[in-house]
Amino acid sequence: MFNKILIANRGEIACRVIKTAKKMGIETVAVYSDADAQALHVQMADEAIHIGPPAANQSYIVIDKIMDAIKQSGAQAVHPGYGFLSENAKFAEALEAAGVAFVGPPKGAIEKMGDKITSKKIAQEAGVSTVPGYMGLIEDADEAVKISNEIGYPVMLKASAGGGGKGMRIAWNDEEAREGFQSSKNEAANSFGDDRIFIEKFVTQPRHIEIQVLCDAHGNGIYLGERECSIQRRNQKVVEEAPSPFLDEATRKAMGEQSVALAQAVGYTSAGTVEFIVDGDKNFYFLEMNTRLQVEHPVTELITGVDLVEQMIRVAAGEKLPMKQDDIGIDGWAIENRVYAEDPYRGFLPSTGRLVEYHPPLEGWTDDGQANGRRGVDGVRVDDGVYHGGEVSIYYDPMIAKLITWGKTRDEAADKQIEALDRFELEGLGHNIDFLSALMQHKRFRSGDITTGFIAEEYPEGFQGAPASKELLRNLAAIGAFAGAAHADRARRIDNQLGDRLDPPAEWQVKIGDSIQSVILSEEAISVDGKEVELSAEYTPGDGLIEATIGDEPLIVKIKKTTSGFAMNTRGARFEVRVLPQSIAQHAVHMIEKIPPDLSKYLLCPMPGLLVALHVGEGDTVEEGQPLAVVEAMKMENILRAEKNGVVKSIEAAQGDSLAVDAIILELE
Repeated sequence: MFNKILIANRGEIACRVIKTAKKMGIETVAVYSDADAQALHVQMADEAIHIGPPAANQSYIVIDKIMDAIKQSGAQAVHPGYGFLSENAKFAEALEAAGVAFVGPPKGAIEKMGDKITSKKIAQEAGVSTVPGYMGLIEDADEAVKISNEIGYPVMLKASAGGGGKGMRIAWNDEEAREGFQSSKNEAANSFGDDRIFIEKFVTQPRHIEIQVLCDAHGNGIYLGERECSIQRRNQKVVEEAPSPFLDEATRKAMGEQSVALAQAVGYTSAGTVEFIVDGDKNFYFLEMNTRLQVEHPVTELITGVDLVEQMIRVAAGEKLPMKQDDIGIDGWAIENRVYAEDPYRGFLPSTGRLVEYHPPLEGWTDDGQANGRRGVDGVRVDDGVYHGGEVSIYYDPMIAKLITWGKTRDEAADKQIEALDRFELEGLGHNIDFLSALMQHKRFRSGDITTGFIAEEYPEGFQGAPASKELLRNLAAIGAFAGAAHADRARRIDNQLGDRLDPPAEWQVKIGDSIQSVILSEEAISVDGKEVELSAEYTPGDGLIEATIGDEPLIVKIKKTTSGFAMNTRGARFEVRVLPQSIAQHAVHMIEKIPPDLSKYLLCPMPGLLVALHVGEGDTVEEGQPLAVVEAMKMENILRAEKNGVVKSIEAAQGDSLAVDAIILELE
């Protein structure tokens, strides 16, 4: 076994590998860019080596810099994590030449299966059903449009060396194919150092289901069930679960056996994932093989009891797999939600900044000591790579953490997600916690009737928060008045006040949206609009979380004081709660409402990012929908379009500028 391993990655996956390596008694080496000097993975590792500037193409994906770090540290093996160099055959070759073990598949398998074009050709030759497409090299946008027409719209443009939703676009017409080709090439070059693009037919209403395989160098190979990854946004997985609510045992067995056979046909070793598109009749089509550990690997660990990172390390050290196919079963259900630094209330725009508050429901995770994998505490596990006071930068993926829950049933795992998301305290930047909670509560999700189009179909006008029932609004009104009374009680205790100390008001008016409710507090009971609410809670002004019980049901609310009440978050929505004593509330109707300014004549930067292209100049006439600029943030290119017809009055930013959120790019007359 190795004595020292270098992790050629960052963020949560670097932390994840370090945890298992420490459990195995192996020393760890972290690498970091300028932007990651204070990152959590640097703090956790036994030693850390600086490798360059923030941009990944100047640090994390520069093979020579990683090789220098290996020489400095004397590491005997390298775990690549996912992304970056994890599927780069040249990197595996460089390690082999240096006599350093690669915790992943051999170079030949990466070349054959890590490249999406080559892997599809091999799959076709092996008799595996594949989606129709064009596997050759595409020279330019004109050829991309021609090929797209031959295949028939809609089509998917995909980076050959890609993954994680980078370098992927769906095109429904010639214009989108032309735009998508160039954006995909740019993203692929920046993320993977390889700008080759291929095109395939986009299957409508599909499910994305993948098989986890594990092979050693002694001819042994097994599959560890499937993962359902159909809930995606912009081709980026958001929710993953295992097993799939759709597959039957016969289909699972067929997909698993085919996946293992395909892996062994190319001499595959280590952990890998074979991805399929599955239609409504359970026909499955090979998409690609990811020759690395997947982001969503924890759900497999929780239902099988297998630590995939540990097995990857042991296979790389030449050991045989300690289990056979018959040893692998499915125990319970696991769901993973990806907590992203993006604001669903603003069209899921990326967000960056400092984590002013960061308190996950479970800070760190432990092994429960049983043969059921890493289920954390009470079936809740958090994999993250950030900390309270840390920073999320513009240079890397917007994922903050992975929240994983396990239950005996799918509903139990989903219910644990809702409660854990309510407990997840995160402030300082936009995040998708409310959206994830809304997904977990959605009737269609709970039914298992999901496809890759779920988010677009269920939220066509965007996300405005999960719908709140009358009962929830009533309970929040009770909590709001209860918290308001606590602040009033604190205010009356301030020393040196004139006059007698007054008791906190007993009668309150609480406004949540269009709902206005009257709340009466007494030592015996709380009533809302004359109906008693059995509220049990503790709150001290300044607390960020209220753990209440309404009757026998728990209700966890994140709470923050505002000028006239509280900002509350719970059950997948945020609420502006105005809380006033009844004696004051009667005058609130006379307050003048502030009207926000009209900003429609400005093109604003929707997120912190780099202005990589500006397509117009002063005096140019623009039409609604016309591309005006391109902003790159977190390795994704975002095309900004005109919202109305007009003439460009002035340009306020230049190509290459780093822009803050809402920075003015140009003004229309």
